[in-house]
Amino acid sequence: MATPTLPVSEIIRTKNDASAPKKTSRDDYRLAKELEEARKAGTVPAEQDEHGRDINPHIPHYIAVAPWYLGSKGPTLTHQRAPQEKQKEYAKISDNYKRGVNANSVTTKFRKGACENCGAMTHKKKDCMERPRKLGAKYTGEAIAPDEFVQSNINHDFEGKRDRWNGYDASQYKEVVSEYEKIEDAKKLLKAEKILTEDTEEFGKDLEDVPAEKVLEAVKAADDDMNNEDKYADDMEMPGTKVDSKQRITVRNLRIREDTAKYLINLDLTSAYYDPKTRSMREDPLADKKVKNETQFSGENAIRYSGETNNIAKSQLFAWDAYEKGVDVHLQADPTKAELLKKQYEEKKTEFKQNIGKNILQKYGGEEYLEAPPKEMLLAQTETFIQYSRGGDVLKGLEKPVVRSRYEEDVYNQNHTTVWGSFWENGSWGYKCCHSFVKMSYCTGVAGILARRGKEVEKDEVGPGSPTEAPPARTEAPTPIENKFGKPADVSSTRAKRVSKGDSNSGLSRQKRKRSKSSSSSSSSSSDSAGSSSSSSSSEDEEGEEEKRKKKVAAALKAQEEQQKEAERLMNVDERRRPYNSLAAPKKITEEEMEAYQLRKVHADDPMAGFMNR
Repeated sequence: MATPTLPVSEIIRTKNDASAPKKTSRDDYRLAKELEEARKAGTVPAEQDEHGRDINPHIPHYIAVAPWYLGSKGPTLTHQRAPQEKQKEYAKISDNYKRGVNANSVTTKFRKGACENCGAMTHKKKDCMERPRKLGAKYTGEAIAPDEFVQSNINHDFEGKRDRWNGYDASQYKEVVSEYEKIEDAKKLLKAEKILTEDTEEFGKDLEDVPAEKVLEAVKAADDDMNNEDKYADDMEMPGTKVDSKQRITVRNLRIREDTAKYLINLDLTSAYYDPKTRSMREDPLADKKVKNETQFSGENAIRYSGETNNIAKSQLFAWDAYEKGVDVHLQADPTKAELLKKQYEEKKTEFKQNIGKNILQKYGGEEYLEAPPKEMLLAQTETFIQYSRGGDVLKGLEKPVVRSRYEEDVYNQNHTTVWGSFWENGSWGYKCCHSFVKMSYCTGVAGILARRGKEVEKDEVGPGSPTEAPPARTEAPTPIENKFGKPADVSSTRAKRVSKGDSNSGLSRQKRKRSKSSSSSSSSSSDSAGSSSSSSSSEDEEGEEEKRKKKVAAALKAQEEQQKEAERLMNVDERRRPYNSLAAPKKITEEEMEAYQLRKVHADDPMAGFMNR
């Protein structure tokens, strides 16, 4: 019960008044509570406000009680409603917008400010919905269109905005219904004529000879068929449904009885769930079975991913990817554009792949191998050997084949007699025949070996293909040459390994050449002997300079090795204990140091570069 709250001034003024409301006792409070419960239960009429409107007894007390400053004398809900001056006025539900044109206003003369095309006053030329005339009504003054209705500003409330019958003209109902009734009558006549034709074919009569009773029965049957057209079994050809047009008997079956029910396919309780209300089984009941029959039931979810469903998913994925890359495309908003873009993308993608294959074949060749049939068809034989027993079991032959190298074997290029990788020295691979570390380089034979060792090649020792002239024989012993590591190279061992064609014949020819040279030298003049002595002295000076250069290179190699060892030692030392090298004077690099650096340099394409420091 909502008790009125009085302001403090009213309470003071009526303090000594006998008619003023007194403080409620415990019994009065209990009676008020019982009355409130009875109103909530509906046994007692609801409380009314000053306007005679019922107050809902379930409204909470803090909402029903008005504030004290309003000075309400009884129960009211005026404080919960908007003031009268602030309440919005809505149009009546019968008010509606007029449609069409105002046929009462007929104009035969063009008016100023009217549409230049049709002559109506309610719109301009750019808003005209009529076909553009060759000469507008402004210039001809003919066929001036009537004005549309000037719509008033109708402010509907919530129900008025959603009234589907607002503005409906009941006079149009008869025209629409009469048209459909004529169509229905024509359908009934055609149906009755069809039934009568079937009966006359059965009895061999013409339509004119059919009695009136038969015609009435046919019309009635046609009327029944037209009334029952909306039945499900008559329209749809369901499996197991038999429809006879003459007898009009329908036999309905919900399921073919020869088919196994879904819930009987797998009786395991942990299999797919079957919903008896919708008769659906979404998952596959035989998901654990490896081998399945094509006719077996695979779950109703399998239908969702069959047909064109995958194509739609691919189109959606393409639209998302294209939108992320800046293409304004949306599958639902503009499906035609998305489908055309996808089609163009697929065509360009296939064309790009084909062009890649064609370019590779044009650059490297090998198209004839793609067009050729397999080797088994060409040679009618294979290298695979399989041994069978008498019972047909395989004894051997199906073992895992040994993986062969992808490089060609025993192929010698650039006049080499050994393959690449047959020689290894100081972490580098090369050719054994010429000690060359450059792949696909031309073979220099023994001359390349001696040049690497630092010895000039004697023309009489190179073998076939050497020049006819040979240098004078050297009587002194060859000086040992130091290699990269500062160790003397064994030149005699390399000489012993040389193999030349026709050793015996070449030896005899060398002796003959030496005798002829000695005889010619004895018969030479004194001037020639003086010239030869000067040339021999110059050649000895050149040999001395070459020996000095090689010694410098060996010293530079040794110094670089020591520097490398010192650098490795300093890397293992704590960085706070390392010496400073910033004050060291810059030193110019000599040619010998540069040559030593090139000898020690590790190539990136060396297959053994990773095993150098192990």
